[in-house]
Amino acid sequence: MEHDADIIEELTADHREANELFEQFYERAPGCIERKLLLDALTVELVRHAVAEERYLYPAVRAHLKNGGRWADNEIAEHSSIEERLQDLEGRDADDRDLDRLVRELRTEVASHVEEEERHLFREVRTGVPPLVLKALGRKVREAKRAALTRLQPQAPGVPPLNRLLAPGMGLVDRVRDYAASRGRPVTS
Repeated sequence: MEHDADIIEELTADHREANELFEQFYERAPGCIERKLLLDALTVELVRHAVAEERYLYPAVRAHLKNGGRWADNEIAEHSSIEERLQDLEGRDADDRDLDRLVRELRTEVASHVEEEERHLFREVRTGVPPLVLKALGRKVREAKRAALTRLQPQAPGVPPLNRLLAPGMGLVDRVRDYAASRGRPVTS
């Protein structure tokens, strides 16, 4: 993404990247290890994206949009549902017979969330939040994604301020684990 992209451009690029990972998953043969690696990369991307939205987009929605609190709460609830699906997938082997069904259900839920955001929420944000704020939030999102949790943390508190206090430390541990295990590296054809 460009260095001057605003928050909407950043998050839209994330949506495209997640969709591409889903496509690559389905291009691989069932049972092959590459599918599991792609699922790991998808999990990393979706978690980083959710952290960025919850930390920067949704507070702006609350602050600048009419009924922003209700809108943000709905989006966060959708994230929780997606995270539950990711947790279920995380322990699965590449040859798990339920893997395709579970990934299909995840993709359907993610696609619905993305469509709602892009068709409705992002349009409202574009008109309701000042452009300078959108640019500043874009920079913050880029920084947050670099430092975000890369594994789901079911034991971590999901509400502020505890989630913000614990997330940086857990994210560092996860990034070290990811580096050691090569988790999240792109799969080449």
